[in-house]
Amino acid sequence: MPPPGKQNLTVSLDAKTVQKAKVLAARRSTSISGLVAAHIEALVDEDEAYERAHRAALNLMQRGFHMGGTHSIHREEIHER
Repeated sequence: MPPPGKQNLTVSLDAKTVQKAKVLAARRSTSISGLVAAHIEALVDEDEAYERAHRAALNLMQRGFHMGGTHSIHREEIHER
């Protein structure tokens, strides 16, 4: 039974990949489950960070920029017909 707040996940991999994953996990002093969990958590964190940055950029674009300065002539005067 997984620790509280955790949920088991089943993943199917070919035998060669599993064997290589076991060696990699051992080198990193973890398990295959630990490797998979760490990578999925990193992917989720990256996606959430991207979404936050995307929303912030859209918000900034919608607000626009004030570059200082003032308009000494009105648009209608420039484009008189």
